[in-house]
Amino acid sequence: MTQTDLSLPPAMGRFERLLTLWVALAMAGGIAIGVLAPGLVGLIARAEVARINLVVAVLVWAMVYPMMVGVDFRAVAGVARQPRGLLVTLVVNWLIKPFSMAALAVLFFDHLFAAFLAPGQAAQYIAGLILLGAAPCTAMVFVWSQLVRGDATYTLVQVSVNDLIMVVVFAPVVAFLLGVTEIRVPWETLVLATLLYVALPLLAGALTRARLGSKAAVEAFSARAKPWSILGLIATVAILFGLQGAVILAHPLVIALIALPILIQSYGIFALAYGAAFALKVPHRIAAPCALIGTSNFFELAVAVAISLFGLNSGAALATVVGVLVEVPVMLSLVAFANRTRTRFPAAG
Repeated sequence: MTQTDLSLPPAMGRFERLLTLWVALAMAGGIAIGVLAPGLVGLIARAEVARINLVVAVLVWAMVYPMMVGVDFRAVAGVARQPRGLLVTLVVNWLIKPFSMAALAVLFFDHLFAAFLAPGQAAQYIAGLILLGAAPCTAMVFVWSQLVRGDATYTLVQVSVNDLIMVVVFAPVVAFLLGVTEIRVPWETLVLATLLYVALPLLAGALTRARLGSKAAVEAFSARAKPWSILGLIATVAILFGLQGAVILAHPLVIALIALPILIQSYGIFALAYGAAFALKVPHRIAAPCALIGTSNFFELAVAVAISLFGLNSGAALATVVGVLVEVPVMLSLVAFANRTRTRFPAAG
């Protein structure tokens, strides 16, 4: 694959440098809106199909689309010549992540936190965390990849292969870890998410790229679109926290207990994948997204299965929702770390 030298981080405007602050304000503002304007939040919550919130879907689509413009289909064949990043992603996502999340969940809720929980709660929270661990991300990966200047084409291939494996492996892995015999996979959620977050933005990006013509025009377009993509991220955070504002304020201790093993899992998985990519001398434009893919979660799928198996108001469903709330600030911190360590990786390969 041909690629410009990405050894140096891109110049960032003042707005982008303060992204963590804007996200923190969006989290606080979302909670406030959830409490003060429950009618508005309820209206947004009802705009949902197959557990996919359409308002959030539009915002995520807007975030994903600019990166899809950067996908060069002529370079897809080059992915086969650089299999190490894809190998790291697949090993972490399917041979390590579901089982490490299950182990952490049992450790914390069956042992360390047992004294703080009512009978039966531990099993519910463990189930929710297992569902999160077995559902690697589909959509937001493109946003994180864009923020670390990842290779758009390689990221698309990684996500696509991951999704194909998820269709076959998700249900057996979850059934094994939960000890249940039947898992009803919400195929409508999987299919709709793939269409909204991958297929449609990819088609729009390809059409836009063809219309722009030259590489310089594509880069100029991406630079203009990036601030709007970041605004979409901030708005998404505000909505997600608004939808769960009442729950956060009503159960702060439970939220904190669930968040702790998720945090350990997230940073641990990132360290493992990023370290493996470094050891294998994977270029940063591939290494950073491959580590972020393993860290992020397909929360719509996890929430949908939790509700299907355990009910809307179950501890399992709550645990998957906490995963949503924890993910954005965690991923932003990892994006910042990946950008700071860019020069330690080979710039091309």
